[in-house]
Amino acid sequence: MKRYIIDELISWKDSRRRKPLIMQGARQVGKTWLLKFFGENYFPDVAYIDFHNNERMRVLFENDFDIPRIIEGLQIETHLKIVPNETLIIFDEVQEVPLAISSLKYFYENAPEYAVIAAGSLLGVALHKGVSFPVGKVDYINLYPLSYCEFLEGVGESELANVLLKQDWKLITAFKSKYIEYLKKYYFVGGMPESVVVYKEEGNYDAVRKVQNNILLAYRNDFSKHISKELLAKVHAVWENIPRQLSREQKRFSPGIIKNGSRVKDYEDALQWLIDAGLIYRVEQINNPLIPLKNYTTGAFKIYLHDVGLLTCMAEIEAMILLEGNAIFKEFKGSLTENYVCGELIIHGKKPYYWSSERTAEVDFVFKLNGAVFPLEAKAEENLYGKSLRFYSEKYNPVLALRTSMRDYREDGWLTNIPLYGIGVWETQEDN
Repeated sequence: MKRYIIDELISWKDSRRRKPLIMQGARQVGKTWLLKFFGENYFPDVAYIDFHNNERMRVLFENDFDIPRIIEGLQIETHLKIVPNETLIIFDEVQEVPLAISSLKYFYENAPEYAVIAAGSLLGVALHKGVSFPVGKVDYINLYPLSYCEFLEGVGESELANVLLKQDWKLITAFKSKYIEYLKKYYFVGGMPESVVVYKEEGNYDAVRKVQNNILLAYRNDFSKHISKELLAKVHAVWENIPRQLSREQKRFSPGIIKNGSRVKDYEDALQWLIDAGLIYRVEQINNPLIPLKNYTTGAFKIYLHDVGLLTCMAEIEAMILLEGNAIFKEFKGSLTENYVCGELIIHGKKPYYWSSERTAEVDFVFKLNGAVFPLEAKAEENLYGKSLRFYSEKYNPVLALRTSMRDYREDGWLTNIPLYGIGVWETQEDN
């Protein structure tokens, strides 16, 4: 399975200013597999340590942060001689031993010759619980579910993925029927690695749905294991109501959907836990598209699920409804499209916001790229009627306004239409 983030890991490995690396990401997005693959293919040896229920590692890091002593302990644990610059050290589920996270500072300061990567499914939660180390002593990287392009690679359509990555829009248009076919499949299967593997090997949507339900069950078990009783009910309530939040015409997060009379601040801790766990994305509203965008947030926001396939599962949408089309499915199709576009932007390094005005005009996404701010309107089909993007463009005169839909790539003066299946890889061209 090809993951494009491998290029970032290679750059980290070869950097002359390499620091210990922290990889964050939700449960079952493929962190363990990717790190083992990276170590086996780009290092002579891999020292893999799983910290889950590992009392030996807990004791090893309790006494002090003497790196030679720690290295000796890791060698005993792995039955492997750890050689500087030649052995990749992987701390997996490192949040189980918080002092091991703190030790990364000392690896950086006292033993930078060791290549260390720490990962964990709830690492983001741990870091927000007071587990800290000095800023500047570590590098960060986030792993997300497979993007649409990676999904194409995963199901054996690497040629289609390569054409998308090159942004060869004429060739892309020639094969649009295949891109649309696989986009519908991606809406159902999503980007969780196990779901993709099962689909590729079995081609059975029922088997995929079983995998997705098991993943959702694992998430709910995490809630019960790692969240206090006071917070647990609120996390469950936010989580289970995500499809309802997105099915509304106004997708701004509304606590009243969960419980009448409740306020946003009643659920802030629950929302933050789900964000830290990598399970949801929070997209803030802005009222002025100026850089830095975060300075113009209003406090309103939308939430999206980290994987469109899991959203399809939570909403109990059957494969045939997606693949063949269904009139009664029309309204939620827009929600799936927005969730998909949000994920593609984030996976490809673009932090999305959304814009709305007092006159009820709203642009689905706004993001910064190459020093400019781009508005983006997401449409599920080819019905492209909408006044908000034009209103925004007349008011702020952006370098370029973007729309993504099922229509072909087209540059039309102030507006460029990008096919939904190409939105993740779209970048401004040098001559623009």
